[in-house]
Amino acid sequence: MSNAVVTFGEIMGRLASPGNLRLRQARELDVTYAGAEASVAASICNFGGTARYVTALPKHALAEATMDSLRAVGIDTRYVLRTDEGRLGLYFLETGANQRPSNVIYDRADSAVAITPADRYDWDGIFDGARWLHLSGITPALSRNAAEATRIAAQQAKEAGASVSIDLNFRGKLWKWDPPKSARELAQETMRTILPSVDMVVANEEDCHDVLGIRAGETDVHSGELDTARYPDVARQVATQFPNIGKVAITLRESLSATHNNRGAMLYDAAADRPFFAPLDENGNYRPYQIKNIVDRVG
Repeated sequence: MSNAVVTFGEIMGRLASPGNLRLRQARELDVTYAGAEASVAASICNFGGTARYVTALPKHALAEATMDSLRAVGIDTRYVLRTDEGRLGLYFLETGANQRPSNVIYDRADSAVAITPADRYDWDGIFDGARWLHLSGITPALSRNAAEATRIAAQQAKEAGASVSIDLNFRGKLWKWDPPKSARELAQETMRTILPSVDMVVANEEDCHDVLGIRAGETDVHSGELDTARYPDVARQVATQFPNIGKVAITLRESLSATHNNRGAMLYDAAADRPFFAPLDENGNYRPYQIKNIVDRVG
């Protein structure tokens, strides 16, 4: 498979309470399979591209169901590592309503991808013919092994001539593997070892603050209004800290409720020192879309 986009990370069992029930109210849970990097691979395939997904999964029927869900949309799973140790990670979700936010409970300790060392993956085969690697900040939050595998994946991709992108995706509930460091301290320390091999960063204003200590002035995502004039400087600071990063994509979110947000984005081109906003109105001014979320951001 040539020109494939490779994604690396954890896919989990997703157990959600029906509708807007709280988890403590639900007597049945809907089961699907999900993960940030797997979702990117699925989107690429749904848009007609080719994607190769890499993870570690145990050898049992639930993991087979997970693999079936990946293959069903055309994702190449040849390099998914099947292990005799570890388990399938899980998370439990209750969807927010009105002013009550969504909530997630993670059950991911000792999952296969969390305990598998970097040298178990066939990086040469994984990046054969690949043009891009996409990562997220969620997987390195799981464990020291997962963080090292993410770092090695980025390095190996660069050596193979592929471009690398990473979504910072800070999840404070997960960064616990090196106490007594706080989640932010551990995230900043770890992600700074990965970012030197990255060409493009995807983030939002909260991620830039939590992972890199950069913020958009006093902008508050929960206020329902953003000062977009501040975001080119945020992206510029990212590119200044890491000169290898040529593009910074920042998602812009104004939180109106648990289910409705205003959404837009900015792409910053470091070489041209120029930001590009979308969507635009008929006069070329930034005007976000209001959308109904399936799930708002959680933990």
